[in-house]
Parts: sequence; C-alpha cells; structure tokens
Amino acid sequence: MSSFSDSGDGSPAAEKAKTLPHAPGVYLMKDAAERVIYIGKAKDLRNRAGSYFHKAALEDARTAPLVPEIADIDFIETENEVDAMLLEARLIKDIQPKYNRDLKDSKTFPYLQIRTREPFPRVEITRIPKEHGVKLFGPFTNSSGLRGAVLTLQKIFKFRTCTLDIQPNDERWRWFRPCILHSIQQCSAPCHYRITAEDYRKNIHRLVRVLEGKRKQLLAELSREMKLAAEEKRYEAAAELRDQMHDLQTLDQRGNVETHLQPELFAVDPRRGVLSLKRVFKLETIPRIIEGIDIAHLGGSDMVASLVRFIDGLPFKPGYRRYKIKSVPGIDDFASIAEVVMRRFSFSEPQSEDCDSLPDILLIDGGKGQLGAAMSALEHSPHRPGLILALAKQDEEIFVPGWDESLKLDRRSFALRLLQYVRDESHRFAQHYHHLLRRKRFTER
Repeated sequence: MSSFSDSGDGSPAAEKAKTLPHAPGVYLMKDAAERVIYIGKAKDLRNRAGSYFHKAALEDARTAPLVPEIADIDFIETENEVDAMLLEARLIKDIQPKYNRDLKDSKTFPYLQIRTREPFPRVEITRIPKEHGVKLFGPFTNSSGLRGAVLTLQKIFKFRTCTLDIQPNDERWRWFRPCILHSIQQCSAPCHYRITAEDYRKNIHRLVRVLEGKRKQLLAELSREMKLAAEEKRYEAAAELRDQMHDLQTLDQRGNVETHLQPELFAVDPRRGVLSLKRVFKLETIPRIIEGIDIAHLGGSDMVASLVRFIDGLPFKPGYRRYKIKSVPGIDDFASIAEVVMRRFSFSEPQSEDCDSLPDILLIDGGKGQLGAAMSALEHSPHRPGLILALAKQDEEIFVPGWDESLKLDRRSFALRLLQYVRDESHRFAQHYHHLLRRKRFTER
C-alpha cells in the first residue's frame, strides 16, 4: 500500500481522481481485478473522489477498509445532484458493490400520485405507483421533504389524502362526519359535500400546475406573507411560512418518471407486447427475437456499446454482447452505431439457434440519424434483421425505414412498453455495468 500524506498518496487511482471534472455525478471505485467495490455520488466529482486519497480517509473507520483496495476509478457525469443520487441508487441495486451497505435492497424512491379517475381525486405518497388512472410525479429523493411539501400544498389546495370511496350524489355522505383535517382547514371535506366535484377538480388542476414546476407565483405569495408576518413581529407565523417555502423547494429534488425509470415498479406483459408489435408493424409472424443496441461513453471517453437479446418478450442473457468501439476516434454516436451493426451482422458462418440467430426486430436507441447509420451499415452486410426500428427517448418517437413520419404510440401501448424495456435494458447494460470498461472481455467480432 502506498504511503499517504495530507496531500494525497500518489497512486494511479489518486492521480486519476485529479482528472475528474468539477461536476456532479457518480464515481465508481474498482479493485485490482476491475471489480466495482464502491459507488458514491458527488456534487463535485474531482473533490469527492480525491478525498479518498488523503490520510484522513485511511484513518476514518468508515473508509479505512475500502481505501487500500482502490486501484482505479470510473465516473458518470450527470446534469445535477438529483440525477446523481438517483443514478447512484440504480447502480448500487444493479451491481451490489461489497462496500455499499445502503440502497442494496429492493426499496424504491417515493412518488406523488394523484388518482385522477376518482370523482374527488385523492393525493398520496407511494413507493408502488399504479400504472393507470393516475398522474405521477417523481421519483423523489427526499421522502421527509416530500411529506412536508404535501402538508404545505394541502393547506393551500385542501385536497384529500384519505382512502374513502366518495361518489357524487350519494346521500350517505351528507351524514358523514369530516375528519380533523377539515377542522384545521387542511381539507375541503368532499366526504361531506362541502365542495362540489367541479370546484374540487379546479384545486387539483392548480396543484398539478405547481407540481409541474409552475409554482413561481405561489412562492412569491408565500414570500410576501412571510415578510409581512416578520414586520408585524409574528415570528412563529413567519417561521412557518419559511418552512413551507423550504418544503415546496424540495419538490425540485426529484427525477423524471420517464428518465429515471425504476424497472422493478412497472411490469411488462411480454406476450401482449409481441402480439402488439406484430399488429402495429403489420408483421407476418410474431416477432420472437428482439435485439437492442445502445452506445455509451463514461467520463467522455471509452466508447462502448451493448447488444441485448429478448426472446418471446423476455431478456435472454446468454445472447447479450458487449463491444468496445475500435474504428471511431473521439465521440461519434452515429459512426459507433454503424460499427456495432456491421460487426453484429457481418458473420459468415451459420449461427446457433439460441444465441446468434437473426433477430426479428433490431431496436436502435436514438432517432432518425441513428437509424440511418444502422441502415447504411447493413447495405453491404450478408445478413439483415427482419425489421429495424429506432426509439428516441425524449418523446418516445419510433422511426421506421421508409416511413415519412415518426410513430407515436400511446404511453400505455403494450408494444411501446416492450420496446422501452428493450431500450432501457440495453442502456443499463452499456452504461451501468461500467466495470467492464477497458477489460478484455468485450465481444470481438
């Protein structure tokens, strides 16, 4: 083990830490065998990773066992701290590093769920959101802050959080006694018809606007009330308003439902998915084999690609492949896709039935440009997949060769859900299983 000093230990890993960007992200500590042994998040990757190579880290009981095993570092830069926190949790669940004790279980982040199909929609916090009939926000990284924000919003919009099945024009509810939340003016008591369904939904609409980020006016009103309370020396009221503003701000500490998909939450029906694909794309037979390709580069270098294989709508792990990009200098997604597609379909020997038979559908992660790159690569290939698609993540548009317009399926479509599953699995396999970078086990063809 290298000798440590207050300025660092001088090891290759310590020197590499000095090259990390001053940006938020996730860092991945690896041992001499290239195994990921610890995953952490950081507001500043360079400062946080570098702190492990100072004398204090070796003396700290929490990091002392880890530090001597660190031989290399990888990192994934993110746009903000929230994305880093969510990515850290996803990676730890996927990889299970030995020095990460937290976040290894199946516990998910909380969501805010509004049951929009109810006559008087209820608002609830849940870790197991429904797939249909709800407006979903999250996932949130701060559960206590979320609860505080919901209490604040409830004081303003007076929505219900109970589980009562309240139906309009049911005379029984006119004799129902509202709970204490109505007494403290935190609920409009639809359980006693103190508010019409129309007016109640107006409040829910305003709540949704706030949750969608259009709450600047609300925060301005709270700020004015807080200043007025302070001027009138109503310090307790001012402090309460200050706390309400803080709780509202924590609503920013969340990810996007689509971007930060938690796959353990939303099941995909494989049979209905493949049947739907056959119908949507007018295929002659049910597509049994689907392959997905994704390109990834971590830390601005080490271009890699993944190829995942699904059979009858389910992942078939023996058919997964990893590629290290060879012919593309720098970062070029289009050229990298072309290389991987060419290598995948340029074989000359007969392929085995289970792992390498030609796919019925090849799915490219990307848009029209990525699809064009894949098609160009297949022009002189001796083999081709049955159908080539590209799925763009931003608007979930599907691009099909020869189609003038992209295809947008309903978000609940079984076909779209299966394609998203393939796309997200290929992304995780390329991006999250980063411990395979620079190893010699990338597939060579």
